Amino acid sequence: MSDDPYDQAAPRRPEAPRGSSGGSLGSLLDAPSSREHSTGLRGVFEHEELTPEQIKRRRRRGRASLTTAVALFLLAALITVSVLGSTFGWFEVRDYRGEGKDPVTFSVAQGATTGQVAVSLEQQGIVADAETFIEAYQEEHAEEFIQPGEYELRTEMSSESAIDALMEKEEATHYAAVAQTLRMTDVFGILSESTGIPVEEFEAYAEDTETFGIPDRFPTLEGWLHPGEYRFPLDATAEQVLQSMVDRTRTTLDDNGITEEDQIFEVLTIGSIIEFEVQPEHYDVVAGAIENRLQNPDGETSGFIQSDASVTYGLGRKGYDFTEEERQDKGNPYNTFAHQGLPVGPIGSPGDAAIKAAAAPEDNGYYFWVTVNLDTGETKFAETYAEHLRNVEEYNEWCGDNEGRCA
Repeated sequence: MSDDPYDQAAPRRPEAPRGSSGGSLGSLLDAPSSREHSTGLRGVFEHEELTPEQIKRRRRRGRASLTTAVALFLLAALITVSVLGSTFGWFEVRDYRGEGKDPVTFSVAQGATTGQVAVSLEQQGIVADAETFIEAYQEEHAEEFIQPGEYELRTEMSSESAIDALMEKEEATHYAAVAQTLRMTDVFGILSESTGIPVEEFEAYAEDTETFGIPDRFPTLEGWLHPGEYRFPLDATAEQVLQSMVDRTRTTLDDNGITEEDQIFEVLTIGSIIEFEVQPEHYDVVAGAIENRLQNPDGETSGFIQSDASVTYGLGRKGYDFTEEERQDKGNPYNTFAHQGLPVGPIGSPGDAAIKAAAAPEDNGYYFWVTVNLDTGETKFAETYAEHLRNVEEYNEWCGDNEGRCA
């Protein structure tokens, strides 16, 4: 027994047997109810009493975290779709809707194709896509033409609206198709047949170069009646028809930087010769060879172009067959065997490709050319006369194997 008086005042609890769980359980049961941490399980888990304000803050933080996660997911998805859309053209605008926005004047040039019109419409922001326009046009107007002229359209029109506006201006016209390598007299016949205008009215302008603003050096309209497709108003006169053809030739010259009168004469004359002499794939090569002849009068060709086509043009005949006497005839102003340099004028009206080649001839060392196969257009070139004679022999062999083809 203790000598401390308070020892007796506090009765002792019976000791729990060693090794039992009674001591731990007793400590847990004896813990005051107001304590936040359980002393017997401290370090194992904690139980936290939260105030209402703390609960609200935690809920707000949870909602904010969820919102941020969703936003990041949507942003990643948007970026992915945008990249894929750009790569595969998912969002490419193929057509606008409605009748358009801002007014714009749109021009269709004489002879412009549907494809050219479609590209111009897209470039000017009138339609969204040229291919879509062409597809829509072909569905309804496959056999029709868009007439040349100016149209009042709008930006961002649907293809259907643009087509309706363009076709509203459609009116009856005279259609004329003028092929390459035609002489002026042949062109007059086609124009008369196409328009109903008497051929004599066209022939009356044959030598009237002043009316059409053609340089004086040209003896006739030959060289200026640009080949191509034309649609003339029903009330067009012979002068108006011819002026439209001359204007197209001048446009092609301008496009190739040919504006001086001497340049114009040379380009149209050489261009007309190479169209009769060779196939289009050889235009620039022969233009270069002709340039070599003109620039080297002391060479083997002595400055003579020596074009069979020019000789027969001056004779008023077609083909390439003429006598040796005719070859030496200086009375023929178009005889490039008898006269050095260029003939007195073009022997036809060259198209775009021939004008381009004559304006920028190939820089080569050739002086001679001959088409050795009239069926395929195979042409051989030579720098010397000896080499040229071998090529001519090959041509003669072909003519022998194809009787009547070289007359």
